[in-house]
Amino acid sequence: MSAFHHYDLPSYPPKNKKRKRKKRLLYVLIGIAVTAIIVFFYFQRNVTRVLISISEATMRASTAIAVNDAVYYTLSDTMRYDDLVTVTRNDTGDIVAISANSLKINKIARDTASISQSNLKNLSLNGIPVPLGALTGIEAFAGLGPSIHFRIIPVSSVSCGFSSSFESVGINQTKHSIYLNVVADISIVMPSSTENFAVTTDILIGESIVVGAIPDTYLQSDIFGGKPNLSP
Repeated sequence: MSAFHHYDLPSYPPKNKKRKRKKRLLYVLIGIAVTAIIVFFYFQRNVTRVLISISEATMRASTAIAVNDAVYYTLSDTMRYDDLVTVTRNDTGDIVAISANSLKINKIARDTASISQSNLKNLSLNGIPVPLGALTGIEAFAGLGPSIHFRIIPVSSVSCGFSSSFESVGINQTKHSIYLNVVADISIVMPSSTENFAVTTDILIGESIVVGAIPDTYLQSDIFGGKPNLSP
């Protein structure tokens, strides 16, 4: 018997096969990179636009809720026109001055702005519900599919002011209307974009029929003088 054993030597692939594998791997990596770039730009151009549109619509609705709730808590049911405005008459009953109760209106403006801003912050904690179809970037599919919640960073600033208007409703009768003007400046910050917009809400908070001739200086102007804004 022979004392020598026969061993099979390992076979190595030819060099050209190795090169083909490397090229194939390189092509796969290039294909993945190109696909990732295309997806990124598609998301940047289409999906982000749809998400911002949905986010803005949601935040506008949330702002209306926040402001209305704030006004409800700020203004009491017992508040009257005379609490906000003082009409001064002379001895013959003619109107000589119409002035605003600055302490009262400043408190209402500050409280409304503060509560509105707090309400907006609370409403945005749960994120914004976005239908799954919106992720396609096609507006026709934006309302389709189950909703998923996106966390966004809404930055809001609320300011309040007052304005008034006079309207003739008869002989020596003028309707004086007082409005609370609430302006919410909102920024929606997303990883790929930032959207800024403002939501303005005018709320009638007092109205009265003033009997007597009103001086033209008041009829032609706003007694609150330029709608001063108050922020919390």
